[in-house]
Amino acid sequence: MRNALFVAMVAIATGLVGSQAALANDPLRIGIPTSLTGPYVELGAEAKRGAEFAANEANAKGGVDGRKVELEYADTEGNPDAGRRAAEKLVRSGYRLLTGTISSAVGLAIGGQMEKWDALYISSINKSDRLTGEACNARVFRANHSDSMDMALIGPWLKSRPEREWGVMAADYAWGHDSADAFTASAIAAGKTIKIRLFAPLGTKDYAPYIQQIKDAGVGALWVAESGRDAVNFGIQAKQFKLFDSVFAVSQSFAVPSTIKGMGDLADGVWGIINYTSTLNTPGNKAFVAEWVKVYGKEPGNFEAETYVTMKALFAAVEKAHSVEPDAVAKALSDISFDVPFYGNVTMRAADHQLMLPNYIGRVARVNGELKPVVEVAVDAAHAIAPPSLACKM
Repeated sequence: MRNALFVAMVAIATGLVGSQAALANDPLRIGIPTSLTGPYVELGAEAKRGAEFAANEANAKGGVDGRKVELEYADTEGNPDAGRRAAEKLVRSGYRLLTGTISSAVGLAIGGQMEKWDALYISSINKSDRLTGEACNARVFRANHSDSMDMALIGPWLKSRPEREWGVMAADYAWGHDSADAFTASAIAAGKTIKIRLFAPLGTKDYAPYIQQIKDAGVGALWVAESGRDAVNFGIQAKQFKLFDSVFAVSQSFAVPSTIKGMGDLADGVWGIINYTSTLNTPGNKAFVAEWVKVYGKEPGNFEAETYVTMKALFAAVEKAHSVEPDAVAKALSDISFDVPFYGNVTMRAADHQLMLPNYIGRVARVNGELKPVVEVAVDAAHAIAPPSLACKM
């Protein structure tokens, strides 16, 4: 009887150990609800490549915490309702760690569901301050640059610019309005005047009426908060109508590879925020770019790089937590520090779940005959980020 009981206890113990080992080796499943169609489809493709590069890199080294990284995609269509449905479908399929969303409006719609879905969302592209402000919660994080981080650069830089009267041309949704408001506040603080603010719907093809209004306003400079195809369409038409002959323009999305490719030679000389560029002259970035080129035959863009950073943040949190459960990963992620090839060591700020990153301003210029974003002003992480929003109550 004793021997039988001993054998049974050993079997139970062995079974428990076996099940724990199996659980420890469960895959790291990451859902990518992103723009596979619509005006942000090119940016969605960048998000996919950034996630894939990081996942393949990790799997080639044995995975993350002994787990294989698996990715699954769903189309948000750049629409909050479609995005919420796409994200929920991923969660129900077992992909409870989410990233890769393009539109801030979609990110906000998803972020508010994380507790209900027992999931986690980490932004790789969303810039709206609301995500780490009034909409913050214990399951929402941002590993990319926010509007306020970009404005932390723009404020001091504006004081050095001679233009006094500015206009704003922005996308008519959450990010565009947040960017316009943040820029307006920075411009006024720098002693500038905002004479006109215009907002165009996503997918606008004809910007002629907006360009004419900007010309009629007589501004000397323009802040542009358009991205994807919208940024390309506006940039091309502004050049064609010779708006930039008399108006200096700076943007959050002009000096990025996707817009440069769409505008072609017309992009030469345009200014903008540069969150990342392949031209960063550091050993780590050179090595990263070289490996990227081997895989994709071209240099990485900013959204690809920032999605890669986001994946590295998730990997670091999973390794720290030794778990893929959203609650455990969220707790580990809240103050995680990890290394990125092109930024060095970075830290997640616990107060609002914003990753602290360096930031840059620059312009599009020819490098070895090819148009690329080139940094003119570099600011380290300690000075490139505003304090946590008082609206964030976690």
